[in-house]
Amino acid sequence: MNSYIVPVEWKDTYVRLLDQTALPERETYLEIRTAEEMWDAIKRLCVRGAPAIGIAAAYGVCIEMKRYMDRTEKEYRAALEKTIRYLGTSRPTAVNLFWALEKMKQVSEACEGKRNADVCAALLAEARSIEKREERACIAIGENLLTLLQGKKTILTHCNAGGIATVRYGTALSPILLGKERGIDFKVYADETRPLLQGARLTAWELQKAGVDVTVITDNMAGMLMAQGKIDTVIVGCDRVAANGDAANKIGTYSVAVLARYHGIPFYVAGPLSTIDRRTPTGREIPIEERAPGEVVNGFGRRTVPEGVNVYNPAFDVTPHELITAFVTERGIVERPDEEGIAALFAGREAE
Repeated sequence: MNSYIVPVEWKDTYVRLLDQTALPERETYLEIRTAEEMWDAIKRLCVRGAPAIGIAAAYGVCIEMKRYMDRTEKEYRAALEKTIRYLGTSRPTAVNLFWALEKMKQVSEACEGKRNADVCAALLAEARSIEKREERACIAIGENLLTLLQGKKTILTHCNAGGIATVRYGTALSPILLGKERGIDFKVYADETRPLLQGARLTAWELQKAGVDVTVITDNMAGMLMAQGKIDTVIVGCDRVAANGDAANKIGTYSVAVLARYHGIPFYVAGPLSTIDRRTPTGREIPIEERAPGEVVNGFGRRTVPEGVNVYNPAFDVTPHELITAFVTERGIVERPDEEGIAALFAGREAE
């Protein structure tokens, strides 16, 4: 793939976001100029995917603070702290959001006593560093996954963990896109991924643009394809990984993991270190975002649920670490991840 879509881009006077809610019909971009606009874009899934959310939030801090350049140092500091807290309320599950905002907070604290312009420059440098870090991580994750895919040609994925959810190559899609550049042709089955169809709308769109052979299936077809021997490997992304290796990802991932275990198919979770939350002991403590019933009730442009019927719409589920064949990061591969294996990724140094 010689070119790629940039989902989040700093433009000095605004942040340019790919509006993922418009895909695949239209490739349109938003111009984000305030923290409120960034909060709304994150909440409405205009920008989505754990790493992309973190990058967007960091740039959201920067674009908001440019509006306070002529304020007193005290006013600037108060606005900065408020902005970081505010952006952190946009979505609860993806830990990259809080990781990135914590990085911005640390920069702010290190710049105490400096001019507003200097603080603003330091914040922007950190946001750019976060973006570059995630890009390097995606490439390394892809390289590590390719070592696990020797002889495997058919991949099932769930939701979207490509470049538009991260940076450039993505996480779960990284080995597929890297492989395409090197003449390795994978066949991909993309789960439709109810209720917002992020596999059908986004993964299929992204892979098609890259020239990858992709077929969309409804979520309840995965087991049949596995039974027919059509799936070699499952690769998914993640929004938060607990200290024991339990992984939260788009709702339906847990079901795919159970099916893969029954059929003896490797189930890989791909994610950067920034997705690991060692302060959360197990998956039971991961907060699960519950979204509006309308996403289910009117998901296809017309009402598909009778009036007055209750709707339960969690955005994520948690896959127990026992069902994960390997957790693949930029720092290495953890086979059969558990607390010891996750901790080993950080041995001798903290996550940067």
